[in-house]
Amino acid sequence: MAIDYGTKRTGIAVTDPLRIIASGLTTVPTQELFTFLESYLKNEEVDIIVLGEPFHMNGDPAQLYDKIHQYGTFLSRKFPQVKIDFWDERLSSEKAKEIILQSGARKKKRQDKSLVDQVSASVILLEYLEHQEKRALR
Repeated sequence: MAIDYGTKRTGIAVTDPLRIIASGLTTVPTQELFTFLESYLKNEEVDIIVLGEPFHMNGDPAQLYDKIHQYGTFLSRKFPQVKIDFWDERLSSEKAKEIILQSGARKKKRQDKSLVDQVSASVILLEYLEHQEKRALR
């Protein structure tokens, strides 16, 4: 599972058991994120949650960096059976917008911020999975 944490909305993506496909699951108001995760983890098998780690293009941590790391610590305490990891989310929103545009979505759909957040979470998860696969092949 990947989380694209935002101040208002949070995009969530999941993968199949073989970790081949990353797909957007939903977008939830950030204030409801823990409740959503609590319910989801009761019903679904999740062994890792990847939180998008915000950086500026120059590599400096972005404004939400500390808050996201605090949230990761909180999640690791609440769900000790789930590994918490982080992945650089730079450009994930831009990649998400490009993916939505290439999908042929109409203008109204392309402007849907909830969809962008979901697809951004998918981008984070896909990049993380690809990196893990490359590491395993070394």
